[in-house]
Amino acid sequence: MEGGASPASPAVACGGSAESAGCGCGMGREAASKASTVDASVPSAASPVAAPTPWAAAWRWLRTPPGPVRIGAALALALGAELGHAFLPQALRPWGMALALLAVVLAGWSTYLKGLQALRRGRLSISALMGVAVTGAFAIGQWPEAAMVMALYALAEHLEARAVDRARGAIARLLDMAPAEVEVQDAQGQWGKRPAAQVLPGAVVRVKPGARLALDGVVLQGRSAVNQAPVTGESLPVDKGEGDTVYAGSLNESGVLLVRVSAAAHDTQLARIIEAVEQAHSARAPMQAAVDRFAAYYTPAVLALALAVAALGPLLAGWGWQAALYKALVMLVIACPCALVIATPATIVSALSRAAQLGLLVKGGVYLEGARRLRTVAFDKTGTLTTGQPALVAQEWLLDASADAPAPAPELGHRWAQALAAHSDHPVAQAIARGLAAQGRAGQEQAGQGDVSGAGACCPGACDNLAPPRIDVANFRDLPGQGVQALVQGQSMRLVGPRALAQPLPERVQARLQEQQNQGRSVSLLVRDGGAGDSEVLALYAVADTLKPQAREAVAALHALGVQTVMLSGDHAQAVAACAQAAGVAQAHGELLPSDKLTWLKTLQANGPVAMVGDGINDAPALAAADIGIAVGHAGTDVAMEAADVVLMNGALARIATLVRLSHHTHRVLVRNIALALGIKIAFLALAMAGLASMWMAVFADVGASLMVIALGLRLQHWREL
Repeated sequence: MEGGASPASPAVACGGSAESAGCGCGMGREAASKASTVDASVPSAASPVAAPTPWAAAWRWLRTPPGPVRIGAALALALGAELGHAFLPQALRPWGMALALLAVVLAGWSTYLKGLQALRRGRLSISALMGVAVTGAFAIGQWPEAAMVMALYALAEHLEARAVDRARGAIARLLDMAPAEVEVQDAQGQWGKRPAAQVLPGAVVRVKPGARLALDGVVLQGRSAVNQAPVTGESLPVDKGEGDTVYAGSLNESGVLLVRVSAAAHDTQLARIIEAVEQAHSARAPMQAAVDRFAAYYTPAVLALALAVAALGPLLAGWGWQAALYKALVMLVIACPCALVIATPATIVSALSRAAQLGLLVKGGVYLEGARRLRTVAFDKTGTLTTGQPALVAQEWLLDASADAPAPAPELGHRWAQALAAHSDHPVAQAIARGLAAQGRAGQEQAGQGDVSGAGACCPGACDNLAPPRIDVANFRDLPGQGVQALVQGQSMRLVGPRALAQPLPERVQARLQEQQNQGRSVSLLVRDGGAGDSEVLALYAVADTLKPQAREAVAALHALGVQTVMLSGDHAQAVAACAQAAGVAQAHGELLPSDKLTWLKTLQANGPVAMVGDGINDAPALAAADIGIAVGHAGTDVAMEAADVVLMNGALARIATLVRLSHHTHRVLVRNIALALGIKIAFLALAMAGLASMWMAVFADVGASLMVIALGLRLQHWREL
């Protein structure tokens, strides 16, 4: 039903077109009323304004949409008029009519004004229909019913406004999770309270256990479990320590954290989510646009039918003129398309809010509704299906002992490689160093060395003799395009790629090398150089970008929904094929430029809508070209997230299937709501034609249908995957 929209929520309920369809849906009534009152009462700074006269104040009060007090008074007056019409003697009936007229003025004066404004603009609004219906009821002596219809209509508008505001407020209430004040360290190192809005990036804030973070930042000191569900949708707390990113609205559950602020209060991830969802509310979904177009024809058609009933009923059906006019007035009340027009936005708003709570930032109802039509999801590889960080995935000691030169123990050889790799800044060398170091720590713990728990540990200083001896590295130098070289424990050693070796590799080594390269892995060899220019390969180390833990599960979930998957990557074809096989992706295409990805997207779109999932700058063109662009948040670039239509805030790939399921469920609710609204309208039109429906019944049916579709839409705020 129609009502004043709040300044903060234009076109949310009706998508900007409901008024033209004959319905304003009553959203933001209280906000509009408050805004009107405040604006009218604020004096100009340039010159003092005289206080309004009582008549002017009363006029302004009547022009605003009625609130609970006026609606309650109107209902009481309408009930009094009804009782007076039933029990008062004929001589006192005018007093009952006066009560009815006062009820109509209190509840419906703003409705009359809006109806006149719509007619001046050439639009047939529900306000105009209600004005005609109530006036006609007075004209034929049905003034008690006219008063009650207008009072109930005002009540319905108010309830609808409250219900839809509740849907809109579900995501906006996230702002309340960020505290208004923070504990900030000043230049002298002292701590004090300050409004979060005044804290600039670079400041250091302290967050105590049980408190929520007010601002985004990076942990400087401390360790704690942080519940960041409002931002990322993760159900379990995440361990945070030095160097980790934390978000406003998150709950610090255990330890004290010192955090360096990285964004102002208006620029936090939480604020961006809310802003994006608010903008998405105004983007109409296809179903909403279709309903609005239907309503634009439906209302005039029913009005024409009502006029035909009033004019032709007495001539063709033998009805009395008053009976025919009453039936036409009932049809005018039934003609309100509010339940139709409000069904889609109420549902979409609730679904968008629920998606945000699950860590899915959907930038419009069109993308939420379109996800159910997806036929293919195309993934980038690096940083999307994989972690984007090289890791040591395989190692093998290749040197066998001989009678002339006994081989060193593999553990010692791996420590040589670790020491050599640790001196390099190359990502592959760093991955080898990290992997071997982690293995060394695990081995020490199993042997009782370095027991960090303290249980069963050696006495202080007693374990020092058990620790591995220090590895000396001297004369370290980079070999551009090859690897690194140094004297390790006095021996000349290299950690290089296979192409750096001048002499052919032994067949056994070549076989192991080929096995790793066929899996798309980057292989480095630990080589010991001899004095006569010969060299021997000691060990092999394979480094690869590892698959994200949820990748295979996410791909399988899409396949279960009937969605095909494909990988489009600029990485080497072998690496792409190996990653696709590990993740269960059906097709894989590697060594693609950004323009090549666009070509592949067009090919895939020939078979139906396609979503592109990526995280990097090079993915932005494909994200923009796809039917739905999905950016992996968390570690994704700002460029990718700006170009995307959907952002996975916590980077959880499994949420892509969640988006598809939510889209299917939202569509089912939309179809159910529209069918319900249309069914009620058709049933009461038939009852009106048969003379079995009164204006009371018509307005109750319209109110009930509107509130029912809103209630069904609001249930999406609590939707859960089965």
